[in-house]
Amino acid sequence: ASAAGGRRAASRALGAHNVCRLLTRRAHGFYARDAGVAHRKNLGLLRKIICQESTKFKNVWTTHSASPIAYERGRIYLDNYQCCISSIAQEPRILYQKPKCSKSEKIEDALLLECPLGEMLPSPSDYKSSLIVLTVQNWLLRLSADSGEILEKIYLAGSCCKFRYLSWDTPQEVMVVKSAQNKLPAAARQAGIQQSVLFYLAVFQVLPLSFIGMLEINKKIFGNSVTDVAISNGILIVTYSMGLVRLYNFQAILEQFMEQPLDLGHEFNWNGQVGVVGKYPFGLPCNIKITDTPPLLFEASSLENAFQIGGYPWHYIITPNKKKHKGVFHICSLKDNALAKNGIQDMKCCSLEPDWIYFHPDMSGRIIHVGPNLIKVLKLKEGKNNTDQMEIAEDFTIVANRENCVNNAVTVTASGRVVKKRFNLLDDDPEQETFKIVDYEDELDLLSAVAVTQIGADGKAHLDFHCNEHGILLKSIPLLESWDVTYSHEVYFDKDLVLHIEQKPNRRFSCYVYQMVCDTAKDDECSSHEKTERVFCKKGGRIFEYI
Repeated sequence: ASAAGGRRAASRALGAHNVCRLLTRRAHGFYARDAGVAHRKNLGLLRKIICQESTKFKNVWTTHSASPIAYERGRIYLDNYQCCISSIAQEPRILYQKPKCSKSEKIEDALLLECPLGEMLPSPSDYKSSLIVLTVQNWLLRLSADSGEILEKIYLAGSCCKFRYLSWDTPQEVMVVKSAQNKLPAAARQAGIQQSVLFYLAVFQVLPLSFIGMLEINKKIFGNSVTDVAISNGILIVTYSMGLVRLYNFQAILEQFMEQPLDLGHEFNWNGQVGVVGKYPFGLPCNIKITDTPPLLFEASSLENAFQIGGYPWHYIITPNKKKHKGVFHICSLKDNALAKNGIQDMKCCSLEPDWIYFHPDMSGRIIHVGPNLIKVLKLKEGKNNTDQMEIAEDFTIVANRENCVNNAVTVTASGRVVKKRFNLLDDDPEQETFKIVDYEDELDLLSAVAVTQIGADGKAHLDFHCNEHGILLKSIPLLESWDVTYSHEVYFDKDLVLHIEQKPNRRFSCYVYQMVCDTAKDDECSSHEKTERVFCKKGGRIFEYI
């Protein structure tokens, strides 16, 4: 009996030990049955399938529009967000189609709002994706992403300002609504009337949607030469006409200058006016009154106000504030403004379109520098002799395929005549393969690049997938439609979907939808327009072209 009791006690002790180990591993994200683990495994399998040779991307359908086309997480929006189409199905499936809206109901901007994980929300509709839209009449609406139904309405303000832009302070947590810059009519300026308020900013916590506060950017506080303002990652960013960029702690501004917190839907008396917060015609009171210049966090001068912060430890990227330095980037320490070793990056491009640089969105602290024929991924590392100074080193480089490009200054004709060229080709000459778009697919950990070659009127583009860690080319997808380098283009790579949105002259927009195909018997169909039969159909009053 005592032996049996000992075995039971030992078993309980072992079980308790295993439970403790399991809870510890789960706290660190190692729980094998966790949905996140399964999701990561599935994405790993999808990446392998996408990159294998037999997998193709097929242009399944195409549509055209006289108004801008937007894409958000598997949904294509047309007609100023009045029409929503699922991009998941092989044939176009309209999720909702609203009647054409009047000019007073026009949508100025939109953000996709997704449900946070692990939080209790007040309404069942909060657990589904929704679209936050801003109308021309200063209404902020939350719409169901699948049906277009209005879930919430907030009236922002009267005619004193025109709100135009939506952005994230903290993605999916804190949202900022910004007004257009207040400008007096010419007659008012001539009459000597002065306008001191330049911008209004309204800040909201999302899901549930709650009002944090509204503030004004006044030139009496921030100066006369303010050109723009934004809030990002808890920082108020103010830019000036002379290239100056100033950063302020927004949380400190809230604590110092908020007059009173207000709740949406509550009745309130503001300066003798009684109304309901967020309801027409009361709107939102300006409850953050900045009466003195806030403490300055950081200041930098950069050409065209180009300024970025990132890396580890924190660094920033600027271009010296002189036109002769255009295309030259300085990478400096945020701690002491010291220039990093090899911190001056200059591709010395001779091109119509400038090269561009930014911190890698994968949170690795690396830097991506893109030129016409070169993508350089840079990393910060400790200097060998000076551990306080960081060094910029090349992680890997991706080079455009220009093997067949011959740019000889002197050529000899068949008759033996020597011909000298009077000019050299630009680095981004359309007849040479040139990088146009570089992006990062975070769920598959792939770096994507669109390279284009245009000879005459016929432009050919392909989307390449590279290993994000080493830059190795894993997959190349030809885009079948002709690519004109003079048009505006957007390309989205979203797991098993590739979407190309093109803007042609006279506000003509086209959307080409590509989906992953693994049937090797149909390989030839994916690579040529001539071998595929395209069908035209009409759905919801719109014409679609699909295979």
